[in-house]
Amino acid sequence: MSTSPVPTARFELFFDGDCPLCAREVGLLRRLDGGRGRLALVDIAAPDFDASTCERSHAELMARIHGRLPDGTWVEGVEVFRRAYGAVGLGWLLAPTRWPLIGPLADAAYRVFARNRLRWTGRDGCEAGQCPRVSEGPPVSS
Repeated sequence: MSTSPVPTARFELFFDGDCPLCAREVGLLRRLDGGRGRLALVDIAAPDFDASTCERSHAELMARIHGRLPDGTWVEGVEVFRRAYGAVGLGWLLAPTRWPLIGPLADAAYRVFARNRLRWTGRDGCEAGQCPRVSEGPPVSS
């Protein structure tokens, strides 16, 4: 009797599951991955998430989206989306964000979003460390 090996995630994405926009995007990525294990999705707002296990503070992870490559290299911002969409076979959608004119605009737009997402999603208290679901525990991946 042989068993198929469990696929190793190519890319680990750290997201704020309490952010409605972030959760919707991650839901789409989860469906696109279709259980193939190309993505490990880690909800930094989950009650059992522990930032101390991932070399970043919770505040750093909340400030902008982060991803970790299989070799342990961290990426942030638009590069996370490029890697995540690439992992599920849709890298071509974000390929233009590498182009000389579009890339800097995409990076700037994401920085504006990241700075304002808590306020724009009605979660201003999170900026002061008052997020309701933040606690200690091991990272959650799905």
